[in-house]
Amino acid sequence: MESQKNISEFILLGLSYDKNTQTFCFVLFLFCYISLLLGNFLILISILGSHLCQQPMYYFLSHLAFLDICYTSSVTPKLISDLLLETRSISYSNCMLQVFAMHFFGSIEIFILTAMAFDRYVAICKPLHYMIIMNRTRCKLFVFATWVGGAAHSFPQLFMAILLPYCGPNEIDHYFCDIFPLLKVACTDTYIIGLLVLVNSGMVVLVTFILLFVSYVFILFTLRNQSAEGRRKALSTCGSHIAVLVLLFAPAIFAYLRPPTTFPEDKVLALFYTIIAPMFNPLIYTLRNTEMKNAMRRVWCHGYFQRKYTTT
Repeated sequence: MESQKNISEFILLGLSYDKNTQTFCFVLFLFCYISLLLGNFLILISILGSHLCQQPMYYFLSHLAFLDICYTSSVTPKLISDLLLETRSISYSNCMLQVFAMHFFGSIEIFILTAMAFDRYVAICKPLHYMIIMNRTRCKLFVFATWVGGAAHSFPQLFMAILLPYCGPNEIDHYFCDIFPLLKVACTDTYIIGLLVLVNSGMVVLVTFILLFVSYVFILFTLRNQSAEGRRKALSTCGSHIAVLVLLFAPAIFAYLRPPTTFPEDKVLALFYTIIAPMFNPLIYTLRNTEMKNAMRRVWCHGYFQRKYTTT
């Protein structure tokens, strides 16, 4: 199969052609993106500037915040700018880069969520052995494994996209470049590649979701033996984590665990795992977490008063 020769750019059809809808989406997604950036940078600085960076849960959370920024930034700025344009084009090279970046950072993010679920499982189910099991070296190995797993998932996606021949038309019925929409504009039989994408993307999402679901089942089963206060705190933490998982995985499973085809609903569902779920991460992991809120007060209030003291 030869690589593309006749297409230098693609036309993204976007979410809607209605001007009022475009204006509404522009304001909404700009607000969501700014909120996501501010929230995740706030988490990053608060964790790295406090003692929380020594704790496994917050060590993983700092990586999740960084990945949220990278993952959403691979899609959302282009979406927002295209809402103001008549012609929404993307060059061939930028399209391939977007395919890689979205799958690379997105897969690392779900692997980090798996590591965080394992951390919560050990903390609740094996509290006496927590610091031994979740030592610093093992946490670093977990993070390294997530990046290796992300590369192992995303590079095949990129190679399949590059090897597809594109002869025209060049219109992609989506607001970003992804492998399934690209299969529709490829001028070759894409049945085999579609199956490979299903195995590579769909099975990764499904297996990860099953592992996460099983880990939280074990956690909830273990909570029966804890005090009422312990159950309340653990359920609050696990409940917020499960809410993020549902927002992230349910649309992703629908998008990738199926035969290679596209539906009109794909663009709306993709908003959940590209913008909405990452935006809610800072809210869920900070506003519902007393320790995190206290660390944020110490870091930011200390910095404010320190600057005020040095200027007087």
